[in-house]
Amino acid sequence: MSAQRWKGNGGLLRHPVLRTLLFSLFLLQIGIWIRNYAILLFIMEKTGGDPVAVSLISLAQIVPIFVFSLIGGTYSDRWKAKKTIIICDLLSALSIFIVLIALLYGSWQAVFFTTFFSAITAQFSQPASVKLMKIHANDEQVQTAMMVNQMLLSVFAIIGPVLGTIVYQLFGIYFSVAIMCVAFLLSAGVLTMLPPDRMKLDIHQQATPIRKELLAGLRYVFSVKPLVILNASIVVCGLALGLIQPLGIFLVTERLSFPKESIQWLSMASGVGMVIGGALMLLLRKKVSPPVLLLTGIAVAGGSISVAGYSTHFGLTMTAQLFGYFVYPMIQAAISILVLKHTEEAFVGRVTGLRVSLLTGSTMVGVALAGWLKGMLSVVVLYQFAAVLFALGFIIAFPLLSSGRKSLSENKSSLQKLEGGY
Repeated sequence: MSAQRWKGNGGLLRHPVLRTLLFSLFLLQIGIWIRNYAILLFIMEKTGGDPVAVSLISLAQIVPIFVFSLIGGTYSDRWKAKKTIIICDLLSALSIFIVLIALLYGSWQAVFFTTFFSAITAQFSQPASVKLMKIHANDEQVQTAMMVNQMLLSVFAIIGPVLGTIVYQLFGIYFSVAIMCVAFLLSAGVLTMLPPDRMKLDIHQQATPIRKELLAGLRYVFSVKPLVILNASIVVCGLALGLIQPLGIFLVTERLSFPKESIQWLSMASGVGMVIGGALMLLLRKKVSPPVLLLTGIAVAGGSISVAGYSTHFGLTMTAQLFGYFVYPMIQAAISILVLKHTEEAFVGRVTGLRVSLLTGSTMVGVALAGWLKGMLSVVVLYQFAAVLFALGFIIAFPLLSSGRKSLSENKSSLQKLEGGY
């Protein structure tokens, strides 16, 4: 039985659960970005810029997302949501504290551990946070919260690297690690203000093997047409994103004939585009439906990729980059909203985890293919191929426009069939 939804009046910040979750996210973003850049700079300093060591940091951040997101989502459906996210933050803080002790004793390699471990715990806490939104907020409140969430992530995508770099350069690795620990502890403290967990698992569900629950989640996703459509579109677009992710430097050096250091201008355009797009998304949240938001975002992103690949003019490339990332918050928010809209509360964690696994996996495949294909094809051809993939993603997602309220009853029917199979 789900907890009773908050029915008070007022804006998002007056909703006790959503307000608490967003403040926790703010604190975690501080800790995460300081972690990412302080550890990156520290590893480069210790190894003399060894590319293998730097790539290991990236792997420590990405691999847990792909491997543990579905597992974490399955357990978040099984466990109490509030308890799960608090314990995850406390475990991350503990791991960071252990790393700090190791650093004091000269074992600098321990920094790989804290990155890897906190990335794992995030795969359990994030689906639990989404589940809390589903439990305590109505569709309109969830939609606004998802958009504010994405806006916050967009802002930190700009200020995060600067914050992490400044903290490390001014105070060093020990202070940076201590700040990470404090950020996670403060987040756990804030989360204690959430209402008590009301979910009670029956004996039958507690005795169900986790493998069976995971498979039930997969069957549920394939039984709900909008989720099948959404995930198929995510895979195609994720492959396209992965394909162009390592190729931005070649736009600068081959198409624009600029030195490689000029890629910072593309990064700046990306950040500005994300913030502007996030702000506009909040203004239009009540005027544009999530399917329209998603399809518009995919179309604009695909067109921007095509233009960026063809362009040999700095201004045009910057504009294409800005518009491509302008719609990024819209796409992310629309996907999150649609997942919650078409998912029963009992399966939120597993559906969220599967979506993250599919996006991460398809992006990793695209990144792996990019280097190999670049040796045979020009950057223009690869960018146009990525644009075609986005067009395919648009075509796949188009039926979402017609998936209205009838899907909710279909989802309940799917849930009843799965429960009957236990």
